[in-house]
Amino acid sequence: MEQRILSALRSHKKHGLTRRELAKKIGVRKKQKDQFDAALVTLLEQDKLFRRGEKFIPADVRELTEGEIIKISGTFGFARPSGWDRDVFIPGKYLAGAIPGDKVMLRISPHGRGKDLDEGEVVRVSQPSERPFSGVLEAENGIYTVLPDSAIRLPFPVVKDSVGDARPGDKVLAVIAYRGERSSDHTAKIIESFGSAQNPAACSLAVLAGIDIPIEFPEEVLEQARAIAAFEGIHPKEIAARLDLRDEVIFTIDGADSKDLDDAISLKQKGTGWELGVHIADVSHYVTHKSPLDEEAFRRGTSVYYADRVVPMLPAQLSNGICSLNPGEDRLTFSALIGLDDHGNMTGYRFVKSVIRSRVKGVYAELNSMLNSGEDASLQEKYAEVWPTLTEMRALAEMLIKKRLAAGKMSLESVESKITVDSAGNVAEVKPREHGFFEGLIEEFMLLANEAAASFAIEKGMPFVFRVHEDPAPEKLEHLYQTLEMLGLNFAKPSQSGLSDGLSKILDQAEGSQCAGIVNTLVLRSMAKAKYSAQNTGHFGLALKNYAHFTSPIRRYPDLTIHRVMSSMLSGMKPENLHKRFDGFAPKAAEMSTRREIAATVAERDCESCYKASYMRQFLGDELDGTISGCTAHGLYVQLESTCEGMVRLADFPPGDWDFDGAISYTDRPSGKSIRLGDPVRIKVLAADVSMGRVDFALI
Repeated sequence: MEQRILSALRSHKKHGLTRRELAKKIGVRKKQKDQFDAALVTLLEQDKLFRRGEKFIPADVRELTEGEIIKISGTFGFARPSGWDRDVFIPGKYLAGAIPGDKVMLRISPHGRGKDLDEGEVVRVSQPSERPFSGVLEAENGIYTVLPDSAIRLPFPVVKDSVGDARPGDKVLAVIAYRGERSSDHTAKIIESFGSAQNPAACSLAVLAGIDIPIEFPEEVLEQARAIAAFEGIHPKEIAARLDLRDEVIFTIDGADSKDLDDAISLKQKGTGWELGVHIADVSHYVTHKSPLDEEAFRRGTSVYYADRVVPMLPAQLSNGICSLNPGEDRLTFSALIGLDDHGNMTGYRFVKSVIRSRVKGVYAELNSMLNSGEDASLQEKYAEVWPTLTEMRALAEMLIKKRLAAGKMSLESVESKITVDSAGNVAEVKPREHGFFEGLIEEFMLLANEAAASFAIEKGMPFVFRVHEDPAPEKLEHLYQTLEMLGLNFAKPSQSGLSDGLSKILDQAEGSQCAGIVNTLVLRSMAKAKYSAQNTGHFGLALKNYAHFTSPIRRYPDLTIHRVMSSMLSGMKPENLHKRFDGFAPKAAEMSTRREIAATVAERDCESCYKASYMRQFLGDELDGTISGCTAHGLYVQLESTCEGMVRLADFPPGDWDFDGAISYTDRPSGKSIRLGDPVRIKVLAADVSMGRVDFALI
């Protein structure tokens, strides 16, 4: 029966046959109907045929590709085939009811919609996604629907008895409760409500839930954290087993609001050079391998920071308590003691378990202020004990920065936003986060410790988790060069061997010009994404052969992983036992840490977009100045001085016949007027959607 079905369908391969047409074609008798239906089911499960609406189409298994649905709208979608770095366009009628997150079998027709876009068809949903999604609850004439935030741009009817206390206009979390043959036939069920979709805090909670970033810790994790915190002080035997640095001038420097202080610094002159101490909270002493705390930290991978909130990797009893290097309190640390000559070259390093007592909680803004004016008497008193050391540190940091730039490190700067929220939960201010000298000083000292840790791992042949950054892809570099040429920059294309230095020169050339920020952004976009790996392949952006993340174990799991490996080695564990214990774990930790870092980055961006949209609501109807930060076929993106960004759609351009060059500019054909990437423009604020984190502008 199966062979008869396939044979009949092969002669109708393009359009297929309905069940009735197929049964008639092969002469199915009344008593053969059950056999016929069973054969159809078997062939569908084996991917030898698939359904397109009511018709069955033959499929060659060799032509099928596994993939995942990435995004759908009402009339089309996109899928990402396994192992591909680009998406495939799926017409709506060929989606077969698939939604984002579904694993599917695809039949792909190369370049179906133009030169650079493959077109495909969903043959079968092989693994339906059970992933919840966030959206806004809506109601009309007593009928509830949920409109997903992203990836799915069509409303789903809601099972009414799942609505509970949620009200129309609320931000909710939902799952697909029933699947129809088409996406529009699916039904959703509400599983959680967060409150008004115009409240950025509520929207942020929905974003976190949709990306599976939990706010609460499991009870057994909290019990373990409380038990650790219950033991006040440090046992004398533990102090005796460590290098006691409590009499050394050691202190932290961080943001004013930071409570998870996981790094402290010291500096002593040694001959004509220095010994730099980077002292990191010894989290691995408290968070033991495969304990409830460890397994939860592994699952989270990283802390998440947005607006005035933090979702910690570890409970507050550890992150803000016993592990935080608070001033005046004895704390267990893992110290990197780094030797440097009088030119700032690393001459050696050693890693030791230690105990410290921080002298003061240094604050970036205060220290930068003292550096610039030094007239605040209260600050002079606060930092009196550590100021001589800070003066030495300043000289060393200036040397290190100059040296690193000369070695080819790119001075790329991504503009971060500082979002201030008042006591009522309203966004009071959004502005660029300041980055002064002392932020750069800490960055340089942490880079040294991270480089030393990776070099130590290579030297000892340990299983490890490295921070790696691959060279930019050739096609991305070519696109970068073409865009820079269109911007009018004259530059020499760097060779592959001198790529880092060449890109640094391009950045230097643009510095101080109107397009400096845009060039910085374009170079950033051409870069590969840094990731974690058990294999050391170097770090392109930092121009370092060996690099790892050692300095933040309170908030990053890869740092905790390498602390555990290094601690085991320093305690005398035999190499064969070290490899037996960590050879399999290091790659798993690297992969999970990379995945969770990506999730955290998306969450932080989307949450901050909600807060920025909320802030922009006060400017509705106002005219403001900004800079064109992006050009697409759909319109322009404009960034304001506050760092808030909005889109100008084509319909909101000034009257004219605007033509897009496909890269950086729009030109009005009748007048010849052109607007392009990097240009200053004046805009009018049209709309601010807090739920979507979206702001719309019009060009004035």
